[in-house]
Amino acid sequence: MITSNSHTILVEQQDNLLIITLNRPEKRNACNDELILALENIVDQVNSDIKCVIIQGNGKHFSAGLDLSELKERDIVQGLQHSQMWHRVMNKIQFAACPVVAVLHGAVVGGGLEIASACHIRVADASTFYALPEGQRGIFVGGGASVRLPKLIGIARMTDMMLTGRVFNAEEGERIGMAQYLVEEGQGLEKGIELANKIASNAGLTNYALTHVLPKIVDSNQQEGLMLESLMAAMAQDAPEAKQRLKDFLEGRAKKVGEN
Repeated sequence: MITSNSHTILVEQQDNLLIITLNRPEKRNACNDELILALENIVDQVNSDIKCVIIQGNGKHFSAGLDLSELKERDIVQGLQHSQMWHRVMNKIQFAACPVVAVLHGAVVGGGLEIASACHIRVADASTFYALPEGQRGIFVGGGASVRLPKLIGIARMTDMMLTGRVFNAEEGERIGMAQYLVEEGQGLEKGIELANKIASNAGLTNYALTHVLPKIVDSNQQEGLMLESLMAAMAQDAPEAKQRLKDFLEGRAKKVGEN
């Protein structure tokens, strides 16, 4: 059974889905070290019984970012190590044992946006807004946003957000790639669970390829990427589950694309 070692994170298992809830509503789920390390502890416990993880926020917001009230003075080495601790945790989310769906509402700001961008699917409801206020605070992102976010929205938009303090609303965020799905206010978790169940029904090797191999293909040069794709395609189609699914399709036992 997966359990939390901190009150800042709540966990609930629904069959083969795990729902992780950021639980500092009085702080708009602002991230301190305790929350980030508790999140790491949960992700480390995910095993083969869990087919998809959902991350959401308790209260009115997903996460308002770094808890500046707990920001400590650090020398350069300490600052580097603290940033790398965040990198370690965000990497564990991105390369978790199964896909991760973020359910967003309210503030998705700073470190909260870094958590969301480490997830594989993002569902936002109509109350969601996005910002990177670090530029106005005299600091720089340190949890991986400069690597992940430009891949979602482009370097020009991230630069704009940090230089000017621009805030994107839910509709704008969905349009530019912050989220793949936009739903009515309060409907995010329902949609997230729907998507998580679809993801959980996929072949495990396909999900692994999409969450672990595809990012490496994208970061490779063309020839390396094509070789990785060929190797992954050959491995996937040779798996017994893939052979059975293909047989089911050819013999009319599987739904065609577009069928309900």
